[in-house]
Amino acid sequence: MGQSVLITSGKGGTGKTSLTAGISTCLCALGKRVVCVDADVGLRNLDIALGMSERSAFDFMDVINDPGRIGDALMAHAGIPNLRLLPAPTGLSPSDVPHEAFKTLIQRLADASDYVFVDGPAGLSDGFELAAGACESAIVVASPDYLAIRDASRASQMLAKHSPVWLVLNRVRPKLVRMRYAANMDDAMDSIGLPLLGIVPEDEIVMAATSRGVPVILAASTGAAVSYLNIAKRFMGIRVPLERIKVWKIGS
Repeated sequence: MGQSVLITSGKGGTGKTSLTAGISTCLCALGKRVVCVDADVGLRNLDIALGMSERSAFDFMDVINDPGRIGDALMAHAGIPNLRLLPAPTGLSPSDVPHEAFKTLIQRLADASDYVFVDGPAGLSDGFELAAGACESAIVVASPDYLAIRDASRASQMLAKHSPVWLVLNRVRPKLVRMRYAANMDDAMDSIGLPLLGIVPEDEIVMAATSRGVPVILAASTGAAVSYLNIAKRFMGIRVPLERIKVWKIGS
């Protein structure tokens, strides 16, 4: 049986969906079977980050309403073996989705894969409760700005029943940290209260790859792509040293 993992954030703009796509594609490159489920009901965009926007035909509500459709609804990636996507419905709200049925669906997907990554909506709304209630573990994504850290701290408290729960600092710009316009790594960990799974730098290639409809790992081999790969390896239990960026130390 595979592991179901919620990827969430306390606020928008942290790069949560890009991180979901990055970790998932790297795990597939490492030989794992991964299913990505977009749980951002009404505002899905994981298909774009994965380069699969033109392949969407069904969504997870189609499978909830007719479990026999799961084979048709799970879309295979054209260039990444072992990667499947189940999109969110666009014409509904989270309150329209039966929570227990969604949880059963995620468990069913986990039974047939190594990892199921559920890309939850940003913020702590009804959609957060839907996605969190279906997953065993979670990754909280935060950028190092102080508003994102405060909201991530609240998200981590709401995930107290999940085990384990990790933190990823995303969209990190070391210059802002050095100038004290953003929190450093240690302060962010202390404030949010979660173990650090990885650090991802701000990288223009992420936006460029998304605009082209190409996963980041197929567009670059530096920057964010390397960080995604390191996070995926840690997720598998491979010992990879955490990145330490020198300019994060004030006065260095």
